[in-house]
Amino acid sequence: MPAAETYDILVIGSGESGKYLAWTMASAGHRTAVVERKLIGGSCPNIACLPSKNIIQSAKVRSYTRRAAEFGVDLESATTNMKGVQARKRKMVDGLIDVHLGRYQASGAELIMGEARFTGDRTVDVELNDGGRRQLRGERVFLNLGTHATIPDVPGLSAARPMTHVELLDLDRLPEHLIVLGGGYIGLELAQAMRRFGAQVTVIEAGRQPLGNEDEDVSAALVDLFADEGIALHQKTRVRSVEGGSGRSVRLVTEGPGGEHAIEGTDLLVAVGRTPNTSGIGLDAAGVRLTETGYIDVDPHLATSAPGVWAMGDCAGSPQFTHVAFDDFRIVHDNLTGGTRSTAGRLIPFCMFTDPELARVGLNETEARRLGLSYRLLTMPMAAVLRTRTIAEPRGFMKMLIAADSDEILGFTAFGAEATELLAAVQTAMLGRMPYTAVGGAIYTHPAMSEGLTFLLRNTPVLVSA
Repeated sequence: MPAAETYDILVIGSGESGKYLAWTMASAGHRTAVVERKLIGGSCPNIACLPSKNIIQSAKVRSYTRRAAEFGVDLESATTNMKGVQARKRKMVDGLIDVHLGRYQASGAELIMGEARFTGDRTVDVELNDGGRRQLRGERVFLNLGTHATIPDVPGLSAARPMTHVELLDLDRLPEHLIVLGGGYIGLELAQAMRRFGAQVTVIEAGRQPLGNEDEDVSAALVDLFADEGIALHQKTRVRSVEGGSGRSVRLVTEGPGGEHAIEGTDLLVAVGRTPNTSGIGLDAAGVRLTETGYIDVDPHLATSAPGVWAMGDCAGSPQFTHVAFDDFRIVHDNLTGGTRSTAGRLIPFCMFTDPELARVGLNETEARRLGLSYRLLTMPMAAVLRTRTIAEPRGFMKMLIAADSDEILGFTAFGAEATELLAAVQTAMLGRMPYTAVGGAIYTHPAMSEGLTFLLRNTPVLVSA
């Protein structure tokens, strides 16, 4: 094999962190290459964040057809056309890929489609997708490897060939009865969407509640939502074995509070967690150390154990959100250009795009109790926000945690329509260290969802002792 081609910047993986670093550094005059095995732009624009929200929006439109009379609209008939749903999503994805290719061309970063494997210090062998091989070396190397869906070790599960979110989001047919393993963000978002399209849906959660890291009142509100939408939700339930094949007929033997039961369906979705894409790429040859759980071990500046090598995004153990991966890019780029930005103390928003949405930033009550913190609490039903009356979406609530001995905002949670947008105002205030009284004193547009902060913060906080 000929001598390795040398680049100033070599990025493995074209996800959120990797692509922005490549485009930025190439635009600044650095010879830059990105190796991507399949998905141009990573999972977010192709098979995850944006496609899922596209399909969730189609499901929301479908739900409105069932409520048409409530809005004074007469419909003779309304049915789900999954081929049409997918056509809309695929058109969006194709357009996003074109945007990405344009950014590569404009920046001068070279996109190399193939499978990379380290053969030594900052050196990879790339098996090209269109045939042949190239050996590349980077003066500085950046790992943006991502994760994939975890398939738990349950007898018969792998043989049943279950779907992950990747396959479900590309399904041209509507499952008759979808069984979802996992009550986290992915499982709950897609369960609701499929139910709204018309599928029968059952969710199985091994923990004591869906969204195990959220407060009990948040989980209870989601349980009520799913019950109202006709989704069967089994909590504290473990799958002991699986028979059959997803797409035809599956039978799950489960054990829960009521003992052992069999649940039968046509399709199976696994959404129980993520596994980092760190095996089989030769990271040991590159001197890159992993954690006990298989993620890349990084310092607060996202540098690895190997000199001149950084890791970003999910594979570095960062919270698994695209907005966090983008911040990883900012941290790395800042340190490459003389700054000192780090992952320490990041204020990260957690958002789930069910309908209504769930949005949280900072501490929730569960975390405050775990830390032994006393706090003051403000709560208000979303129905008190007049905007919810105009759009006929009064479900949910919002609450804010305030320090016991000052007016500092410790955290905010909203479960309701447009909650993810409402969150931004509070997050900005928290970043600016504004007291909650200043947030409440702002003039908000009427009738906008943000106006709810006025009414929430007019109340007197209640002290909750540690």
